[in-house]
Amino acid sequence: MQKTIITVATTGAWPKKTDNPNIPMTPREIADDVYRCWQAGAAICHLHMRDDAGNGTMNVEKFRETLAYIRAYKDCDIVVNMTTSGDLHATDETRMQHLKELRPDIGTFDCGSMNWQHHALFLNPPHFLEALGETMQACGVKPEIEAFDPGMIYNAAYYLKKGVLKAPLHFQMCMGAAGGIRGSLKNLLFMVETMRTVAPDSTWSAFGVGASAMEIMYATVALGGHLRVGMEDNVFYSKGVLAEGNVQFVKRARKIVETYGNTVATPSEARAILNL
Repeated sequence: MQKTIITVATTGAWPKKTDNPNIPMTPREIADDVYRCWQAGAAICHLHMRDDAGNGTMNVEKFRETLAYIRAYKDCDIVVNMTTSGDLHATDETRMQHLKELRPDIGTFDCGSMNWQHHALFLNPPHFLEALGETMQACGVKPEIEAFDPGMIYNAAYYLKKGVLKAPLHFQMCMGAAGGIRGSLKNLLFMVETMRTVAPDSTWSAFGVGASAMEIMYATVALGGHLRVGMEDNVFYSKGVLAEGNVQFVKRARKIVETYGNTVATPSEARAILNL
């Protein structure tokens, strides 16, 4: 049976307690939530940090504190994926400092710039991506290539050819974010086929924001990909119903994976699948 990796994206940079009171915000809340999600079947945790006012931050001490809490659970071997894009106002150096100091298993590599949510610029210029790729190689951090549109997949192929990235690549297909490609089965299939054309040995995962979440989840399992779920991408569990927490999303993803006939990957299996 195929192994399917479940990643939980617990927090993100924008939703707050006013959007859903169950979203974890502090290092302690995030770490405890990660542990519960690991118990439910998540093999990877995707971490964002918040400052004391609840805004997204790249503060390395927040990452350090959260990681220490997670590792304090002695039996928890969850794979740690840290964002490099938790604050649109962060400097290039701030976006990489935690990778240098903490050496997580995975870090995000957003392979292009875009109009974020139609009201801000999400900047990932070439000089930053080259520095980020070199930093990740030096620190032994696996890039997770977040692709919000097909052009970002071609950018990744360019950086692979240039040596900024090393094969095998791992892609996260980000579907339905405002400013990026719409979340639909047709678009996901196009994204995956594009990836298989330019980087055929790659692994991939996907998530759908908001209303596209379920369509993308079912399509991803059917197409042989891995799953990302969590309150970074959706604060509602279903239309009009607030999520009780991230564990609820992980349990639903696990049920879908197992109903399809696959098995949920453990963290050690995820490490092998992703060549960590």
